[in-house]
Amino acid sequence: MLNDNRIVVDVADMRVTNDINAVIVTYALGSCIAVTINDPVAKVGGMLHYMLPESSIDKQKAEMRPFMFGDTGIPLLFKEAYKYGAIMDRIIVKLAGGASIQDASGAFNIGKRNYLMARKMFWKNNVMIDGESVGGMISRTLYLEMATGRIYFKSSGMGDVEI
Repeated sequence: MLNDNRIVVDVADMRVTNDINAVIVTYALGSCIAVTINDPVAKVGGMLHYMLPESSIDKQKAEMRPFMFGDTGIPLLFKEAYKYGAIMDRIIVKLAGGASIQDASGAFNIGKRNYLMARKMFWKNNVMIDGESVGGMISRTLYLEMATGRIYFKSSGMGDVEI
């Protein structure tokens, strides 16, 4: 990591910055999905850490905490990046998470459902996903280095893994 100027994205949270010295990080991605976006020309980057795929399960909660859900959080991530000067055609999109950590039996498939929500939203909006590390049974800590645009994760027993 280049520096210790961290912008932490909590669960059900989103951050966007144009601080070239920042590193955006989210910890302990399990079944949640982190969406990272980066416009290397405008030097704008952001990250969303959502827990559940669809806000329709709790409209009131979605109004209060829109970053908790993929279908409400993803559009807000992009809208905020546009305010900083990002342009859709230049944005690099990468995903991480969607594991089956506490749901090994597959009864709820939250990780898979979270991942499918992101894929569906991006497909419907003609947005390419440029890289991903999803699924499996590992927890990931995800980083976006603003100075380099490098997106990578760390997991127990592994070094930096680029996405």
